[in-house]
Amino acid sequence: MGVTAAAQSGTASRTTPGEAAWPYPKGKRLVFLLDACSSLERRYLEDWIARNAPSTEPGLVRVIPVLSTRTNNNPRQIDPRLEQVLSTNEDPLMAPLRVAWLGGDSNGTGESVGKGLLSLRNPHNPGKLRQNWLLKRHPERCRVVVADPAPASELRSRWRRAGGTDFAATTGLAEFVVRQAGLALERAERRLRGTRYKVPRFVNEEILSRSSFKGGLAKLTWELGRTEAEVSHEAIEYLDEIAATHSTYVIDIAAQLIRLLYTRGYGEQLHYDRAELEKVYEVAQRYPVVFLPSHKSNLDHLVLQYALHENGHPPNHTAGGINMNFFPIGPIVRRSGVFFIRRSFKDNPVYKYVLQAYIDYLIEKRFPLEWYLEGGRSRSGKLLPPRFGLLANVVDAYRRGRSEDVVLIPVSISYDQIQDIGEYVAEQRGAAKEAESLSWFIKMVRRFHKKFGDIHISFGEPLSLRDQLGEQNPDAEPNPDEQNIGVQKTAFEVMVRINNSTPITPTSLLTIALLGKGDRALTLEEIAGPVDKLGAYVRKRGLPTTGIDELQTREGIEQNLQRLIDNGVVSVFSEGPEAVYAIVPDQHLAAAFYRNTIIHYFVNGSIVELALLRAMENDVKDAQEGFWSEIMNLRDLLKFEFFFSDKDTFVEEIREELGVHDPDWPTKLKGGRDDLRDLLGEIRPWNSHRVLRPFFEAYQVVGDALETLDTDKPFDEGAFLNSCLALGKQYHLQRRIRSAESVSKVLFSTALDLAKNRELLEGGDDLLKRRQDFGEEIRRATRRIDGIDALVASRRARLID
Repeated sequence: MGVTAAAQSGTASRTTPGEAAWPYPKGKRLVFLLDACSSLERRYLEDWIARNAPSTEPGLVRVIPVLSTRTNNNPRQIDPRLEQVLSTNEDPLMAPLRVAWLGGDSNGTGESVGKGLLSLRNPHNPGKLRQNWLLKRHPERCRVVVADPAPASELRSRWRRAGGTDFAATTGLAEFVVRQAGLALERAERRLRGTRYKVPRFVNEEILSRSSFKGGLAKLTWELGRTEAEVSHEAIEYLDEIAATHSTYVIDIAAQLIRLLYTRGYGEQLHYDRAELEKVYEVAQRYPVVFLPSHKSNLDHLVLQYALHENGHPPNHTAGGINMNFFPIGPIVRRSGVFFIRRSFKDNPVYKYVLQAYIDYLIEKRFPLEWYLEGGRSRSGKLLPPRFGLLANVVDAYRRGRSEDVVLIPVSISYDQIQDIGEYVAEQRGAAKEAESLSWFIKMVRRFHKKFGDIHISFGEPLSLRDQLGEQNPDAEPNPDEQNIGVQKTAFEVMVRINNSTPITPTSLLTIALLGKGDRALTLEEIAGPVDKLGAYVRKRGLPTTGIDELQTREGIEQNLQRLIDNGVVSVFSEGPEAVYAIVPDQHLAAAFYRNTIIHYFVNGSIVELALLRAMENDVKDAQEGFWSEIMNLRDLLKFEFFFSDKDTFVEEIREELGVHDPDWPTKLKGGRDDLRDLLGEIRPWNSHRVLRPFFEAYQVVGDALETLDTDKPFDEGAFLNSCLALGKQYHLQRRIRSAESVSKVLFSTALDLAKNRELLEGGDDLLKRRQDFGEEIRRATRRIDGIDALVASRRARLID
């Protein structure tokens, strides 16, 4: 019962083509362990044995039925003959045997399982009547699977290593052998059906029977001062609550349902590079992989699951919030690979221990993992700050030697438009998030009555934990601070790689151009001007794109505008001499979502523009020093909004950005104001007014609100954010801020994070003065953006928008 399987090579002259070969024992006693779900399967397997048994040694073959591992509803006990065989001094070869029922397609991959969806029959595990029918009508769909045999002595040794010497354990040697037979048969059958059905079996039993798990639980019991029975019972319940319970049938059905769902609102084909996915597959053959996708829609996990399934990849073990475990969705997705974890369990040491043991098991067995590093869906379009919990579990498993390496796969999932956008806009304006439930799910499905374009999946550069964290040293004394820093740096590197693989879409480029003009309606030519310049900049930098060549013609721009019109984001007025387009009132946050999915590509250039303006101001004595000082100041101001590289890399990125526009930038940066003005003029297009204004205007609202707070009263975050929403609406009505998308609870929250970081919420005699300084710092940055806006409007000298 080894790790390779399917059909054994051997001497069996009577084996017919397509049949499994006899596991030739070479003179040893051979015990067949029959894993049969029905009397028909048992007879079929016994007939196969009789037909293929070598005539030279008829007395050396023995047949013992065992509990079927394909069903959880088998009440039979362990056959006493198995216990008898294992208790003797003989060392027979144990050979697991079962019947595999293939789907209607000849290769067993389940591609015709759509018929099963309509009939609600599992083609891989038919009932007794259907087995009879299949055997008569389609005998080619009934295959005998022989797993690698193993000597009883080897199985006994494995049992002891797994903790079987603990005679108080409920799992004895016979049960262990049956479980090993089932695992070996799963591996053998996977060779027949394909790797998309590589799923774990007996997960709970294996974890609970491990001596290391029992030892750790005993230590935890002593530390908590509780009884062993109480803690063990709790651990078993937690493992049942957490673990996924895969079903090959549900995996197939889920794939069909996913396709039915996403094609209601999106194109038939998912857009991704199959060569990238093939590279991921090659990595996964050597090391455990962890898929870390961006999270912008409830479809994210589903479309990634479908892309993997249609390419023959095994299903990921995907962490889902316990809030998604509602009927009937919870039971279905659990059987297709989702494991549910609680939102908070920091004060529950038993739960933490069980979760770590589950992650250890998956890493050790090289089962792929998946979760959202952001934790929840982004309401703004930008990546959210990473959550470190599960990543810390994986890093801990790697450091303790559960695998020689673990490879993280950054994944960007992008949509031309998304069906959740109305919900996101409402939440940014202060509405409460709707709780997940069956009625919530039905509402989500109903939103697919419109067309939202295409879905794009991009796989970023894989990140090896061994390369990122260094070689393992399980015996070293752990340094918690060092480990935490390592986890944080790894998480941020993954986020940078997700950003770098995100493609620029026509929708995202159009919304950058439209939002740059505020509330004003634009003609087609007024839209095409900045779109052309933005497209030229994107191509010059070689940024990833999908479909933006459509925007090189006026017809293509009109078609993409029409898609935004169809979904209520953009309006058109065509009763005048020339049609004009504008973002629909109250839809600026929706447009900003699409812009923000690619905004990171334009942030460094926007920072350069503002730093050049700062370097030209009268109070700056050394322009070059003033430029770099402002570069770092702006990086610090925006560090809670964007994922910046480490400082040295960031400086190199700024140098590269300057080089894109003017190869002679080092000389001009050292020169006088005329040289700086000339350098600024070479930047085409200017983007700071399009890219950074909403953030600084939101920060301005927060800064002004902080200045009015009583420094002696405790800070109430919820009340403060609500007051910012009211103040932001007032400022926009007064035109004190230009961007409607600045009035956003998400932006106010990140501005508040910056204020916390600068200790501006409470404490200190000079608190009011520090708040005022903060507000003035934001106002200065906003005034420089106004300066860029004025230069764009007046088209001074050679400065071209």
